[in-house]
Amino acid sequence: MASPSKGGGAIPKRWGVYVHIPFCRQKCFYCDFASFAGRERDEAPYIRALCGELRREGALYRSRWGAPATVYIGGGTPSVLPLHLMEELLVNLREVLFMGDPSAMEAVEFTIECNPGTVSEAGFRLMRQGGVNRLSFGVQTFDDALLESIGRIHTARDARQGIEWARAAGFRNISMDLIYGLPTQTLAGFRRDMEQMLALVPAHISVYGLQVESGTVFARWQEGGKLLLPDEAECEAMYDLMASRLPAKGYERYEISNFAKAGCESRHNLSYWQDVPYLGLGAAAHSYLDGQRYGNAEQIEAYLDGAADGSARREEEPATREIQMEEFAFLALRTSQGIEKERFQKKFGATLDAVYAEAIHAMKKKGLLHESKTHVTLTPRGMKYGNLVFAAFLL
Repeated sequence: MASPSKGGGAIPKRWGVYVHIPFCRQKCFYCDFASFAGRERDEAPYIRALCGELRREGALYRSRWGAPATVYIGGGTPSVLPLHLMEELLVNLREVLFMGDPSAMEAVEFTIECNPGTVSEAGFRLMRQGGVNRLSFGVQTFDDALLESIGRIHTARDARQGIEWARAAGFRNISMDLIYGLPTQTLAGFRRDMEQMLALVPAHISVYGLQVESGTVFARWQEGGKLLLPDEAECEAMYDLMASRLPAKGYERYEISNFAKAGCESRHNLSYWQDVPYLGLGAAAHSYLDGQRYGNAEQIEAYLDGAADGSARREEEPATREIQMEEFAFLALRTSQGIEKERFQKKFGATLDAVYAEAIHAMKKKGLLHESKTHVTLTPRGMKYGNLVFAAFLL
């Protein structure tokens, strides 16, 4: 049995916890995440197994490292859980990670993903009272016909109602997601989406370009010639609108796809990009602990079978030094801070220039990178064509 509980390692400055809830009401046509529709019968045993894993692994790392700086409940759609199961999960997280002390949670960023139309007023109150202080809403678009065509089960009205209820429950740190490049979507339609989202004044906005992933409904449609996507020029125009409009409205771009009002950056996601350790709980969850990566069984049945004794968690093949360097560079470059040269040298015992001088020079020549004495960062053009930069950083 591979388990991070075997590790020792230095005490990190901070760490995070990710909790995966794999249930949803309907699988979106573009989704390739570990999520399953029509599995309501598994929800109660899953939460029991998850809380058992939390009491074993979460308690261990809490005793070693203190309380986590961030907690993130993602999915799937965590907000589809019945209220009694949501309460059970939140109570266990509070008791194990924060010793049942509400004051210990005050400085913690505690996020849960919600889909519009899946949370009642009572649900938002339960989450807020349970310690959750940040919500991530999967809005995607405000066009009802487009929502239906991509497999979403909510409406624009549901999204607005959910935001209203969340704020009434006391939530102030609310993030919303948009997707551009959706089938039949136009630049004018995306502009309307942007303006409707801005009118709701979220603290944080994530905007993603559609990626057609293998194994999805969209991939099947694309193979059959039935997926009508905007052309490259239209998608670039949508990107340019996002990149100019959001900063103009006071949202700082701190990562390729993420924008935030001052002080409202996603601290949990920044941890991933900044090489911070995290514990993953639940089916398909991944952990990065003591310099080693672990992954849990993806299928619900396999997770339930192995969660009790820890066999659901499997140690992944150790990454080579070259792969670790690539990952460090890719993740850091996604952020506005970029690669900190001193951190790279401290982690790998080699200067950034010794490893990547040729790539840095080539990308600077193309106007995709900026280099200072201490950092290497993407330029605005580099943000747009980041994949070209990442390819150059492959060793």
